[in-house]
Formats: sequence, C-alpha cells, structure tokens
Amino acid sequence: MSEGSERPSLAETRTGVEGRPGKEARSVGEPSSRISTLQPERVTLVVDGTHFVVDPALFTAHPDTMLGRMFGPARQHNFTRPNAKGEYEIVEGINASIFHVILDYYRGGILQCPEGISVAELREACDYLCINFDYNTVRCRDLSALLHELSNDGARRQFEGYLEELVVPAMVSSAQEGERECHIVVLSDDDTVDWDHDNPPPMGEEYSQIIYSTKLYRFFKYIENRDVAKALLKERGLKNIRIGIEGYPTCKEKVKRRPGGRSEVIYNYVQRPFIHMSWEKEEGKSRHVDFQCVRSKSVPNLTAALGEGPTRPGATPTPQVDELDRLNGPSPQPTVVSVPSYEC
Repeated sequence: MSEGSERPSLAETRTGVEGRPGKEARSVGEPSSRISTLQPERVTLVVDGTHFVVDPALFTAHPDTMLGRMFGPARQHNFTRPNAKGEYEIVEGINASIFHVILDYYRGGILQCPEGISVAELREACDYLCINFDYNTVRCRDLSALLHELSNDGARRQFEGYLEELVVPAMVSSAQEGERECHIVVLSDDDTVDWDHDNPPPMGEEYSQIIYSTKLYRFFKYIENRDVAKALLKERGLKNIRIGIEGYPTCKEKVKRRPGGRSEVIYNYVQRPFIHMSWEKEEGKSRHVDFQCVRSKSVPNLTAALGEGPTRPGATPTPQVDELDRLNGPSPQPTVVSVPSYEC
C-alpha cells in the first residue's frame, strides 16, 4: 500500500463475536486504494425483557436449530420479521439466564448449566429451540437432575416400542369386540394364570387383556416411567388414562365350603401393573342423543298411578312419552297410565 493511500479507521475494522479484530476483506477486481472492510451484522434479540446483541452467523452455523432457521432461509424469505424497533422477540417462557446458557451452545457447542439454573427449564428451552439435549451437549454439576432428564428420554423411546409391539394389538383386540375402552394387565413371563372355570374371580378380570412381558413389567415399576407413558398415550389421542399397580388373581389357593353346599374359591393375588384407557370422547355417554334425567310429571305418586289411593278431583294423568319417540316422530297415544320414573 502506498504512503498516499488512506488507512482504514478503527471503526472500519471487522470485529468478531468474541471481540477480536478480524481480517480485512478486499473486493475482487478493485484497486488497493479502495479497500473496504466488512462489518459483521448485528441483530438484537429480546428475551424476557433483556436485550442480546449478537451476530446472526452464530445461529446460521447450526441450521438444524430453530434460531438457525429463523436467521437463515426464513429471514431471507421475510418469514422472520423484526418488530417496530427492529428487534426480534423470542417467545415468552424462556428467561434471560437460560438464554445465556443457550448462547454458550452456539459459541462452543456445549451447554454449561451453572448452579441455580433449573435443568428441567433448560431442557424445555432446548426442546423449543430444537437443540439436542444429551450428555454430549450438556455439562451440569447436578447429576441427579441431568440423569433424570436423560432417563425420561430413554423411557419415552422404550415405551414407544412397547406401545406399537404390545399395547396397540391388545387395544385393537378390544375394539374389534365392540369395546370402547381397554384394561390391560402386565404380567411377567414367569406368571401363570390358572382359574377355576366354574368359579372365576368375582371382580371382572375376565374382561382384562393380558400382556406377558417381563420388560414392560419392570418398566412400569417406576412411577416416573408411568408418568412418561401416560403423557405419550395422551399425545396419541387416548382418554381416561389410568396407569398403576393392582392385585391380579393368578391361581386358586384353596376352596372353602359354605353352608348350603356352596363353594368359595380363594385366589392368590400378585401385584402387577395395569393400563386403562378409552378412545371415546366421554365414557358412558352417547354422542348422538343426550338423554337427560328428567323427573316425570305425569303422576304425583305411585299409589295414584296404581289406583290405590285418593286422587285429585279432575286430575287427568298426562301420558309419558319416550325420548326416542320424540326424536323419531309424533308419539302414539298410549293406552296405559305410566308410573313415576326417571327417564335417562
């Protein structure tokens, strides 16, 4: 560069994200006297009322994350737009302390979770921003909280496999029999069910679906895994979900003789997990006709209806009309007097 040429001022020197000066950028085909330096672009993010001024190249270096897409192709096609002040507002629910940790990931690829930061909240923020949350990307002093989140991930992946392989076939079997709900009992591979054909258990267990799987039985031993499974079933559209542990009769233990020659079978019960769910909107209610319980006003009391007591002079019983008759057309004239009842 000749002595007569002007040197770039300090303001024209490119500054990186870490504050280190960068190299000059020269336009191809231009003389050295017209060298210009490129200033890195800056955008302002508003997170929980705190302003962060960053280089969008930080985000575009991770195109699989939400911020990478926001300031990449989405911004180029005007899908990402600033507010009236030219700032980009991040959705509520992520506080500024959490976002500081998020920026560490974009700078170095590691989420350094300091003390005082909730690992669960950091996990929620990573899920929303599409940032991979695992042991390769997270460093945390509270190993208990970190391992809890990693266990939830593993439990979800496991139950997704159990759901397709074991649970859904049992639900399909109940649906093909006309049922609107399903009660599944999970037994271990070593359990044996041997009921007395003439004296089955008097609790309706014969309507339960049975799954023999020691792996699923062990999975449901932990209440945290049951919570993960319930959340996944709810995401799949199922309703009235109950998951727990209950006693299930496996084989008869002894037979007692009652007076009159009646026998009573005593069964051996084991504690096993169960899943109960429905795929209808409301259990026990029709979606087509709303049968409301309405007090019948036809006859004041039962004795008057049967003609065994005094009646009011001039009182004429009003014929009772069935709800379905009202829906299907004009009701026929009844020839009998109805008794007081509840129409349900």
